[in-house]
Amino acid sequence: MHLADEAATRALGARLARVIMPGLLLYLHGDLGSGKTTFARGLLRGLGYTGRVKSPTYTLVELYTVSRLNLYHFDFYRFRNPKEWRDAGFNEYFNGASVCLVEWPEKAGGLLPVADLDIALGFAGNGRDLSIRAGSESGNACLNRLLQLPP
Repeated sequence: MHLADEAATRALGARLARVIMPGLLLYLHGDLGSGKTTFARGLLRGLGYTGRVKSPTYTLVELYTVSRLNLYHFDFYRFRNPKEWRDAGFNEYFNGASVCLVEWPEKAGGLLPVADLDIALGFAGNGRDLSIRAGSESGNACLNRLLQLPP
């Protein structure tokens, strides 16, 4: 789908917030500046979070306790080697009680679990093109609920 601007990117994130559930793994792909953190910001706003949402590029992870869940927002951009993910001990966060939103999942190599939803953002003129692929039954159910919501 095409997202005309930053507001449309945030709005889609907020729509996704209406259908996510604990245990989902959401992976965000895209070049620098493609809107990954903007999408995450919209998702968190849609969950009711009103505080500052910053990119976890330097902290690697930010925890947001909102609504009905704990959401861990990861950014693996600075990883130079996939082993850094394993060495950081993040695997304990990837469980049935949390939502994990990961920017730059490819930097962890094949060490991450399969994503429930793989979301890719790319530049398209002044806007962005976005694609979402379900990688599990839970992801497919979530995506189907998202597609049934009004814009």
